[in-house]
Amino acid sequence: MEFQHKVDTSAIRKCNIMGVDIAEVDMKRLLEFTNANIKELSGDYMCVSNVHTTVTSAEDPAYLKIQNSGILAIPDGGPLASVGRKRGFSEMERTTGPSYMGEVLDISAEHGYRHFFYGSTQETLDKLKEALESRYPGLEIAGMYSPPFRPLTEEENAGIVQMIDSADPDFLWIGLGAPKQEKWMAAHQGEVKGFMVGVGAAFDYFAGNIKRAPMWMQKSNLEWLYRLLQDPKRLFSRYLKTNSKFIWHAVIKGE
Repeated sequence: MEFQHKVDTSAIRKCNIMGVDIAEVDMKRLLEFTNANIKELSGDYMCVSNVHTTVTSAEDPAYLKIQNSGILAIPDGGPLASVGRKRGFSEMERTTGPSYMGEVLDISAEHGYRHFFYGSTQETLDKLKEALESRYPGLEIAGMYSPPFRPLTEEENAGIVQMIDSADPDFLWIGLGAPKQEKWMAAHQGEVKGFMVGVGAAFDYFAGNIKRAPMWMQKSNLEWLYRLLQDPKRLFSRYLKTNSKFIWHAVIKGE
C-alpha cells in the first residue's frame, strides 16, 4: 500500500529538474514548514538533493521514484537552485543538509526536539555526541546507531525499528551517503518514528572529521570544489561524470 503523506505541500511550488521535483524553498521557509508540521512529519522523509542524486535519478527510475516519494526534495546543490531560479522559481535558494541540521539543532532545546542519529561509524558517533552536547546545551539525543556495512537481516531490521521507535525521536538523521540513505528512508517510510532526513557527510562535519568549505565558497556554489580538493581520488571521477551530464541535460537542454 502506497504511503499517504499527512502534510499537504501543494502550496510549495516544485521545479522539475531532470525528473526530480525540487521544492522552491529557502532556509527560513523550510524551518517554518518543519516547525509547523513536525508531529505530522513523523514517519515521512525528505531528500536533500544535489547534482549527483539528480543525475543518478535520471538514470535510475527506481531511485527517481524514491526522490519524488518523500515529503519534499530540497535543493542542497547550488546548481539546482540556480537552474530553478532561471526557470522562474525566484524564491529557491540552496538549502544544504548540514546547514538545515545545524539550524534545527539550534532551536531544538527551545522546542524540546529529540534526535536520533543513524549511520556512520561508532567512533564518529561518539565524537558527534560529544561535539553536539558541547555546542548545543540542552540538546536531547534520543539515540545513535552505527549499522553494519552489509545488508541487514529481517530480524536485525526489526530490532533497529523497535530501538528507534522506543527512543521516540522527532528527527531521525540518516548519515549513510547517497543513494543508500534515500533507499533506507524509503524502505522505512511509515515504519519508524521521527522525520527522516538524509544528511550525507553532516555527521563527519559536526564530529570534526572533515572541515566544511569556508562560507564564501558555500555562497559561491564552490563547496563541491573544496570537497574535491579534500578527497580528489574518490570524487574526481564522480564529479566529472555527473557535473558534465547535469550541465548538458539540465542547463543546456533544459530537462
